[in-house]
Amino acid sequence: MYRWEITRAALAQRVLAIVRSDSYDHAHATADSLLSAGITSLEISLTTPFALEAVTTLIREVGDDAVIGAGTVLDGASARMAVDAGARFLVSPSLDPEVIRTGHRYGLPVFPGVATPTEAVRAMELGADALKLFPASAYGPRWVSDVRAALPQAAVVPTGGVTLAEAPDWIAAGAVACGMGSALSEGDRDTVGKRAAELLARLADVAPPLDSPHEPY
Repeated sequence: MYRWEITRAALAQRVLAIVRSDSYDHAHATADSLLSAGITSLEISLTTPFALEAVTTLIREVGDDAVIGAGTVLDGASARMAVDAGARFLVSPSLDPEVIRTGHRYGLPVFPGVATPTEAVRAMELGADALKLFPASAYGPRWVSDVRAALPQAAVVPTGGVTLAEAPDWIAAGAVACGMGSALSEGDRDTVGKRAAELLARLADVAPPLDSPHEPY
């Protein structure tokens, strides 16, 4: 897949699930619950023990049925290790040019973290495939609508403190997708399944999925 195709697939449902855990086993179980619930895109945070092994295992298990990436990628060395582990995209809480360069060198989209219009413009100049607004809890949906009034080309993915109730508001404000962690993944498999189904339905009511022919990316 080309980089733009991976980007579109990663953000297609307008939600990017984040798995951050204190163990490999728990991370794998959480990812499995999310994937079983119908989530088709998730990132494994590199703060998780043996995160890269989890990335490799999940990719082997799901094949082309989902897009698995690496999150909390802070530098070029981590980016290269994520590439070698088979990650399909890279996400960072910060804006590091080497992470973007490394991802792009190997055909992976990169979603760096931004928190100001200046950082957003700089990230786009560096070729960022989408912009992770982090932490979203410090701002609000109005930030997206205000910034995109001046930068309509900015593909913003608010992440960090986004709740189930607020996610549709972020999309309505112009965000291309929402990054969501424990707010989406906490609970047993049945709970996660019901929560994911509700979320996907509510997001689809606000804006069509990115694979819709009526929604260009």
